[in-house]
Amino acid sequence: MTDATDPTFSPDPEVGTDAGSSPGPAASPDPDDNRRQVLYWRLLARLFDPEEQAALESASLAVVEDIGLPSALLDPGASVDSVVQRHPELADEFDGLMAPEPEPDGARDRAAEVRRAALASKLLLNVFATGTGTVSAGQLARWQSDAGWLERAHGCPPGGLRGGKASGAALDGGGLGPELGAIEADLVHRMHLREVLADPVLAARLTPSMSLIEQLLRDKGNLSGTALANAKALIRRYVDEVAQVLRTQVEKATAGELDRSVPPKRVFRNLDLDRTIWKNLTNWSPEEERLYVDRLYYRHTVRRTTPQRLIVVVDQSGSMVDSMVNCTILASIFAGLPKVDVHLIAYDTRAIDLTPWVHDPFDVLLRTNLGGGNDGPVAMAMARPKIAEPKNTVMVWISDFYEFSRSQPLFEGIEEVHRSGVRFIPVGSVTSSGRQEVNPWFRERFKALGTPVISGHIGKLVHELKTFLT
Repeated sequence: MTDATDPTFSPDPEVGTDAGSSPGPAASPDPDDNRRQVLYWRLLARLFDPEEQAALESASLAVVEDIGLPSALLDPGASVDSVVQRHPELADEFDGLMAPEPEPDGARDRAAEVRRAALASKLLLNVFATGTGTVSAGQLARWQSDAGWLERAHGCPPGGLRGGKASGAALDGGGLGPELGAIEADLVHRMHLREVLADPVLAARLTPSMSLIEQLLRDKGNLSGTALANAKALIRRYVDEVAQVLRTQVEKATAGELDRSVPPKRVFRNLDLDRTIWKNLTNWSPEEERLYVDRLYYRHTVRRTTPQRLIVVVDQSGSMVDSMVNCTILASIFAGLPKVDVHLIAYDTRAIDLTPWVHDPFDVLLRTNLGGGNDGPVAMAMARPKIAEPKNTVMVWISDFYEFSRSQPLFEGIEEVHRSGVRFIPVGSVTSSGRQEVNPWFRERFKALGTPVISGHIGKLVHELKTFLT
């Protein structure tokens, strides 16, 4: 375990020695280095053994009090929210805690490092020491809040590393996002979700996340009455939150380039005055001190429009839940743009045409049946008749492409669609974490076809569509 805020952390007590000096007694350890190490030894002990180590606890308490921080930082039962409520001045210190600005002269502020170590230890212990056994709605809500503080410490908004509500920026906290997602998924799995959903008070404490939505979608067939209503409300909240972020990205991405094949509209508001003056300077009359204009120049304002048809095919097998949710929302956003005819198909061993509900991702998700195997040729048979004008069609196919016995038929169908002029975009995953696995057989063939697989954050797909749509 290394210092989360300082890569020079070392458990060696003989710090401060000069390796280039002549042999002699070691220099005295820096007191701040010792304080910092005490805090991290305590963190390690707490993470790997729930039993309290009295000596480390008392030493850590002395350090925290000595540097003027509240002892509540050492209380495993206290959430970061509760600490900040009692000591609001600490909120700013948690923001960007694990992405500190370097000192201008390169010097180390060891006292500041100790303070960061105490705050970082609180965040890491609350997020990563989740214990075992059943989890309540309150415990999950507390963990989500603490995870949000950890994300803020990495310079991300709450939910930014776990995905779903993040912007297109490549903020991954050094690969921390997938780990947070895995912990959250485990907490949701350990919670008696059906009982929580049946209680409106407990259900109101849940914060929608990808892990929770996945569980709700898998279990929706077993819910009824109040539990089902609460589940739908959570799914709706999550869909609306993610859609708000993605809609902003899509609006920016699909503005389109200026279409110079269309003459500019000759109206006053489009008049390019600077260009008009520049182009007519040869007509300047010094005697009359007057500029004669032979030609007016106007700005182009017409932009290229998006293609007429966007076909999205999504693998809804168990390994693609995150992609299914994100791409369903993305399809609904594109469906709301002018002159875009969006078709949505989901498949496992069967294919279902979800186009009638594409404008409402909430309805689409309620009609999906997560899990099962893959049969891509079945989906291709449904998708191909939707291609009317290949040159004006883009087909996005989201899958891990593990087709087992039917790999060759699917690739042959894809190859034929691609050669017809359709812009084919294979996507290995469009997830919140970017974690994915794609069948190597397909990956190599797509690369040879000139259509390499896109994988990672959904922003990559938005960018790829922008390249084609504009």
